[in-house]
Amino acid sequence: MSYVPQRPARGEQLPLRQLNVHVNCWGQPAPGSVPLVLVHGWMDVGASYQFMVDALSADFADRRLIIAPDWRGFGQTTLAAPCDHYVFADYLGDLDALIDHYAPDGQQVDLVGHSMGGNVVMQYAGARPARIRRLVNLEGFGMPASRPAQAPRRLAQWLDELKQLRQGEISLKTYPDADAVARRLTKTNPRLPADKAAWLARQWARPGADGQWRILGDAAHKIVNPSLFRVDEMLALYAAITAPVLVIEGSDDSLSQWWKGRYSLDEFHERLKAVPALSRQVLPDSGHMLHHDQPERLARALEAFLDAP
Repeated sequence: MSYVPQRPARGEQLPLRQLNVHVNCWGQPAPGSVPLVLVHGWMDVGASYQFMVDALSADFADRRLIIAPDWRGFGQTTLAAPCDHYVFADYLGDLDALIDHYAPDGQQVDLVGHSMGGNVVMQYAGARPARIRRLVNLEGFGMPASRPAQAPRRLAQWLDELKQLRQGEISLKTYPDADAVARRLTKTNPRLPADKAAWLARQWARPGADGQWRILGDAAHKIVNPSLFRVDEMLALYAAITAPVLVIEGSDDSLSQWWKGRYSLDEFHERLKAVPALSRQVLPDSGHMLHHDQPERLARALEAFLDAP
């Protein structure tokens, strides 16, 4: 049996920045409330937040607008024309246009980002500090520090991967049916219950004309970023954030598992010292997909932080 959402989302399509942006919406704004904006990570979709939204208390969820867009090239958000790579700064531009739509005239929002989305919201809050009332970063760690000497090799890698994409050597795996997609989700995250995996599979992938199920993500997202990650620039953005910031990490330390000594939680925590008003929590019994692993605990943590005086 598939999961049945307790608070079904309503879908909206918005023309923003040459995109047709799909937005999952819950609730209605009450007088004096600010929108809660939830942005997802790489190879994910806005519907991924459904379990956490369902776990929010009625007192919290029923008095504000909650939105979760699909980033460009993911989910049901489409571009005016195909592209062969994605630029990180465009995520900030898309988010700025989205916030202008749902919070016009310079209104503030509460902003939550997971993984890649966590990196986006940290940078956005440094560039647009006046637009953010409170900020939550869910496992958005940034990248290992780079060196200028890496630039020639990185650009060469980018050029090579563009060629590989043109030749069809870079693609996304297909699946025979939705059950196979669900098994893929639970293999990646063993904590994900089968009923939630069955529901999420149908938000995360769709069948094509050939009957094969494909992830709702553009293969061009797999192309390496041609620009190096510069820690000094990131620290300047962190330092410019004026909103209170809550960083929530899963207990599994996925960062160390990914980078194998090239980048650690200790280094990430050192960077966070640049944030003027920071608190940090570790969510027990959770991995990188903590909004799937512990939606109830995460919902309580968000409510306590966002509703604090």
